[in-house]
Amino acid sequence: MFSGSIVALVTPFTPSFDIDFDSLARLVEWHIAAGTGAIVIAGTTGESPSLTDDEKVGLAEFAVNVSNGRIKIILGNGTNNTLSSVALTQRLNKTGIDGYLTVTPYYNKPTNIGLIAHFSAIAKATHLPIILYNVPSRTCCDLDNQLVIKLSELSNIVGIKDATGDLARVEELSRECAHGFSLLSGDDASAVEFCQNGGHG
Repeated sequence: MFSGSIVALVTPFTPSFDIDFDSLARLVEWHIAAGTGAIVIAGTTGESPSLTDDEKVGLAEFAVNVSNGRIKIILGNGTNNTLSSVALTQRLNKTGIDGYLTVTPYYNKPTNIGLIAHFSAIAKATHLPIILYNVPSRTCCDLDNQLVIKLSELSNIVGIKDATGDLARVEELSRECAHGFSLLSGDDASAVEFCQNGGHG
């Protein structure tokens, strides 16, 4: 479902700390012209923990309006609070976006049971596709392969952005995850090898 070059955008701000929507429009247009496969708005690259929910919804609505169906818009909806993520997801469902990038709960160090419950609750809150985001160097929380395989059985969890740089994970995930599950590298240094080993972007 999601493949190729998917770019996580920064959230541009004006000197007065308002969102710079003019700059965001230029970024979206640049990626459309460049042939980028999809863009991620308000992901962790966009400093999502520092954005309010109103700002994230505003960013989503604006990006959808600018893109007008010319590029897929993915929104970061992950937080370290399950109920907050669910509430944000329910608001973002109405903006016309194409899917979500959902980071593991940062700082909290949840158990595997907690991770299953967290992602399952978010998945139930939307009909849109969800890409898991595993970046343990920043979150202190790792989605191991067995968890990813289990979560891939949920109908709208459709892929993972893996930023571990651990290429040994790719072959097993490619073999064991649900059919059509997208494997995306979030580690620039190993991205080419990741795709050579079975990744999709």
